[in-house]
Amino acid sequence: MSAAAGEPVARGFWRDNLEALLMAVVMAVFLKQFVVEAYKIPTGSMQPTLIGDAQADVQDRILVDKLSYALRAPERWEVAVFTYPLDRSKTLVKRIVGVGPEELQIRLGDLWRRAPGGAWEILRRPRAVMDEHWRTLDLDQPEDSHWQPRNLPAESSWRFEGRSIRARGAGFASYRGGTGAITDGYLDGYPPELARWIQAADKESDQNPVGDLCLGGTVTALPGLVALRLILTEGERSYRCELAGPAAAPDADSSLEAGAFGHADAELPARRAWRLPAGRAVRFAFQNLDDRLVLELDGEPVCALELGSAEDQTASASLALEGEGADLAELAVARDVYYTTALSEPFVIEDGHYFMLGDNTQDSSDSREWRYVVFERDGPDGAPERLRGNWRDRENPRMVGYGDPLGPSTYLVDEWGEKHWFRRDEAQRRAPDFAPLVPRRLMQGRALAVFWPLDPVRGIWRLEWVN
Repeated sequence: MSAAAGEPVARGFWRDNLEALLMAVVMAVFLKQFVVEAYKIPTGSMQPTLIGDAQADVQDRILVDKLSYALRAPERWEVAVFTYPLDRSKTLVKRIVGVGPEELQIRLGDLWRRAPGGAWEILRRPRAVMDEHWRTLDLDQPEDSHWQPRNLPAESSWRFEGRSIRARGAGFASYRGGTGAITDGYLDGYPPELARWIQAADKESDQNPVGDLCLGGTVTALPGLVALRLILTEGERSYRCELAGPAAAPDADSSLEAGAFGHADAELPARRAWRLPAGRAVRFAFQNLDDRLVLELDGEPVCALELGSAEDQTASASLALEGEGADLAELAVARDVYYTTALSEPFVIEDGHYFMLGDNTQDSSDSREWRYVVFERDGPDGAPERLRGNWRDRENPRMVGYGDPLGPSTYLVDEWGEKHWFRRDEAQRRAPDFAPLVPRRLMQGRALAVFWPLDPVRGIWRLEWVN
């Protein structure tokens, strides 16, 4: 074949490959702009749901779905990525907890909402969100048993190993001995492979008693078991769930009871026809969450009971067996997120706006505290000029140029990300503007999944859906 004959073949080869490369670039840009984008978590405001700790060298990478918010409005409880209204050069990630128009209030660690003209109601989260929010306690001590027997009968023999109890005969045991309040420890809920690297922030932790608890595990009943009782307390209240065993009395063989006892507004027990089988492991979870008792068996809710609010959040967890005994395994006590706030008045959320909170409530700059710092000065044309920027103590604004003969200057990054320097006598500081809301137009997308880091040396595998 001559060189002239081969020339069109060469041109076709290069043209095909250049077109393929160009289309790949166009598709990548299109996908990034309109469909899906990778995002790096820079801070710990969403921990332990999303990890962002530079010192520990653990910063999650997430995939963000940008298409959904182009087709529908953002929804409550979604983890959203958005342009920060107080500094639009930054992108943040938080959980949507308030959707306007409504009022939102944080009371005793829980979230409450009120629609325009309506009554206050507690906000309850979907099951998938609660899977993120339950903070299992003492995960960093898997070999230690945190259960202690109380007044064990002489004829009974109970053996405690880690999160398991081999119970032979009747008895009663309490988590952490049933003494002292369960509080909002900073590292509660962190898997051991992460907890050893994450440093607790210099924030108030272990300050607030948490009343919302979940007691869970598996039980394998012996044939002579009469009943397994699960007990949660909240202040002077005592909540009890009773699972009938294989050897229960004939008139109790189809009862499952979750009741609130020992306080004036006790509700009638809720019942369900069911009893524990002999020799088969059954998963259970008994929870006091958002003023409601719920019992789950093998992952399914089977019984629930509404409660009134309790001012005293001091809580404990215990269990008791009657009859021959049972084998208990994977025992765990988890606490709910306790939302902290310095404000008691309701937050008013306008239509088309959203109220954002971090899951790491003790160390999250979010809607609870967003404020503009405000300065007024004369502009270049002599007209009054108003500057606003994200107020961050000792960060924005801050003083610079202390060695300048004319004195230090105020350095401010405004809400558009632009930098300003001015002398003290060139501007007057005004009262701050409270700015807790994110408008719809600044919402970029919904967090879908964590796909990085994968660190086999430290046993860190961050690969999971975001709920």
